[in-house]
Amino acid sequence: MISAQARHRCRVQLQGYLFIAPWLLGFFAFVAGPMLFSVLLGFYQWNGITPFDASHASFVGLDNYGRMFRHDPLFWKSLWNTLYYAGFSVPLGICVSLLLAVLLNVKVRGIAFFRTAYYIPHVVGGVATIMMWSWVFNPDFGGLNLILHKTGIVALGQWAIDTVPGVKTFLDNHNIAWPPLWLADAFWAKPAIIIMSIWGAGAGMLIYLAGLNAIPKHLYEVAEIDGAGRVRQFFAITIPMLTPTIFFHLVMNIIGSFQVFSQAYLMTGGGPDNATLFYVLYLYQKAFQHFEMGYASALAWVLFAIIMMLTLLVIRSSRLWVYYEGEKN
Repeated sequence: MISAQARHRCRVQLQGYLFIAPWLLGFFAFVAGPMLFSVLLGFYQWNGITPFDASHASFVGLDNYGRMFRHDPLFWKSLWNTLYYAGFSVPLGICVSLLLAVLLNVKVRGIAFFRTAYYIPHVVGGVATIMMWSWVFNPDFGGLNLILHKTGIVALGQWAIDTVPGVKTFLDNHNIAWPPLWLADAFWAKPAIIIMSIWGAGAGMLIYLAGLNAIPKHLYEVAEIDGAGRVRQFFAITIPMLTPTIFFHLVMNIIGSFQVFSQAYLMTGGGPDNATLFYVLYLYQKAFQHFEMGYASALAWVLFAIIMMLTLLVIRSSRLWVYYEGEKN
């Protein structure tokens, strides 16, 4: 016979499941279900438009993956472009966000305005921001090249090209334009989008501000009594105490950088010469322009595996460099 306590526990558990039922339904209908279906699609050739049946979808086994690794140079090109972007944008974003947080971690009148001003670009994103940056990178009348001209950087570069032996030959051999043509040049296109990624550094700044405010003030007081300067305090106290925050920001930035899409899709379409053909953009082209839904699903799961391996690698390495205040040595 079921006791009253057991009936009460079952009633409470049932109520809990009823409360989370809308989320569970949404998860299985719009996340788990499509993910499982995409696993199946990775073994089929299907255009994504006709019904998914024996007459319109053909089972190809591992052919999609074999084609990807052995017969598709654009797969490797898009993967290299994405790795290039992640390799520069992730550390750059972490450094800029941390620098902004340190500079704005002061208690002076009006500091809230500057914190808000640096955070707003992260909120005001989307197509409008991308179009604005397209104007900034315009090689003829864009704001960035105007600054380079006004500050003399273009003139200095031209002087080096004209006078330093080997510079002009190097630029010509690697097809590098000066002054930069940015999005119109295969060499400068990826650096342009990496520069653009700094625009959203305000989100990371907010995370680091929270981490800085959580550092006990007495650590700085003791270090100051011992004669440590600001630079010494930064590297001996601030950085070690911020490693959990840096770890979180690093993981999130890695995941986000491998999903870069809208910038290249709207600004360059993957060009010039596939220089900005990032992985997710290539996946989109295969799925919704070439209607190769099975191949696109295989691409998606390879991307998932790459992101998972990099994330696990960072998590595994965290025991060597992440310090938690409450842990025992």
